[in-house]
Amino acid sequence: MRGTMMNYPLTLVHILERAGKLFSRVEILSRLPDRSLRRGTYGDFYRRARALAEALQKAGVQRGDRVATLMWNHYAHQEAYFGIPVSGAVMHTLNLRLSPHDLGYIVNHAGDRVLIVDDVLLPLYEKVKDSVNFEHVIVVPLTGNPVPAGYQNYENLLATASGNFSYPDLDEDEAASLCYTSGTTGVPKGVAYTHRSVVLHSFLQTTVDNFAICHADVLLPAVSMFHVNGWGLTYSATLVGAKQVFPGPHLDAESLLELCEREKVTVTAGVPTIWLGVVDCLERHPGRWKLRPMRVLIGGAAPPLSLICRLHQHEMTVIQGWGLTESSPEATTPQLMAHMLEWPDEQKHAVKAKAGIPVPFVEMRVISEAGEVPWDATTLGEIQLRGPWVAASYYDLPEEKDKWTEDGWFRTGDVGTIDADGYLKIADRTKDLIKSGGEWISSVDLENAIVAHPDVREAAVIAVPHPKWQERPVAVVVARDGAALKPEQLREFLAGKFAKWQLPDAFVFVDELPHTSTGKLLKKELRQRNQDWKWEP
Repeated sequence: MRGTMMNYPLTLVHILERAGKLFSRVEILSRLPDRSLRRGTYGDFYRRARALAEALQKAGVQRGDRVATLMWNHYAHQEAYFGIPVSGAVMHTLNLRLSPHDLGYIVNHAGDRVLIVDDVLLPLYEKVKDSVNFEHVIVVPLTGNPVPAGYQNYENLLATASGNFSYPDLDEDEAASLCYTSGTTGVPKGVAYTHRSVVLHSFLQTTVDNFAICHADVLLPAVSMFHVNGWGLTYSATLVGAKQVFPGPHLDAESLLELCEREKVTVTAGVPTIWLGVVDCLERHPGRWKLRPMRVLIGGAAPPLSLICRLHQHEMTVIQGWGLTESSPEATTPQLMAHMLEWPDEQKHAVKAKAGIPVPFVEMRVISEAGEVPWDATTLGEIQLRGPWVAASYYDLPEEKDKWTEDGWFRTGDVGTIDADGYLKIADRTKDLIKSGGEWISSVDLENAIVAHPDVREAAVIAVPHPKWQERPVAVVVARDGAALKPEQLREFLAGKFAKWQLPDAFVFVDELPHTSTGKLLKKELRQRNQDWKWEP
């Protein structure tokens, strides 16, 4: 027997129409490159996103064509998030922090026909234009300066729309957007998200046991919109009509804090390095900013327990989300179970430092050579996922099919353990685990312990080849301004938390650590720098 429910396609059309009809007076604010503020509404956004969809069709963009964006976080990027996919095309966000070589490869591999680019990012496009072949380059005039000859003005493009746009009959399994991995393990790989996967992921983030994004919120996404659809937050906020505050290119701590205070932000998101800067700034200038209690969504890398505790002191509640480009990105969150709610803050913070339990509809298993690992918080295994917003393949890369198991699970490349309550703890990336004398050492555990030292700003632990033990851990440390740290201090600080054989054999002090374009520690570069490490006899 079949059910009697309507066959209602889950597409971004529904989110756009809902926002336009119900939330037309809600504000959308963007900080522009000159630091001025552009204020608009969902009503403006609705009309302009539909105009973009119609204008792209009139310009010859066909169903399934890729339209690339090279843009900061602002009003026009939100318009592209919806206008491109509801036209029947596929939005492809380009990572503006990648090298021209990588950008060129990604554009050509994706087969992008059209580019929408901020005028302030034209110098970056100029570095890559000879290696790509866009049919149209459309420039968003953020600075107010004339658009250079040879390019099309974004506002003029929107003006070609009649206002009588009709949506194509979209299938929920059509691609809505395309994102590429950062390429830290081989070539960048494309993941094509469907309308259905984006809608389901957006709905997830509005639920109470997830990020609880709601109409009463004011969202400031410090996570880049070119990174995994900006973690889907703009879609979720638009679904519920929450006020959105886009920071543009100004992601320094003082700029973010000033916006949070002025616009009464209640939820914000970014990688740990963003919030390390913010909490440092708050501690240097006590009482300078009057902030509302905020939910701080952290992803991209595990937040150290010390960062969670420091943010808590400023009425900022950390909610971690773990996932990957291949999982849209959210796969787990460390929501507190009912029996944990009365625990002391210290215990609750320790739970929040874990990756957490799988979100609804995402299945997770952790596999070792012996099969699924026991829930003992000790046994390591590779984390594997499946679910309605988990990729089943890469775009046009059949040679990467071994990233999926024969029974259809995605192999994340991350290694972790599961505790008795079912909470996942990330131990490392497969390539970052340190094997010393036949025993595994987690670089993540060491890093989190090191940054808990009051004089440490940031730390990375890498494996260095050793003639006797195969590999040994070396810690690369950034001290806080004015601190005079010595290796003996850190070794003593760690001694009570780890076995002696787990402690780093050396501490290297540097002014800064290398990061990927999305804010993750770039351990590959650190390993290359130290590949010729000389051990003293």
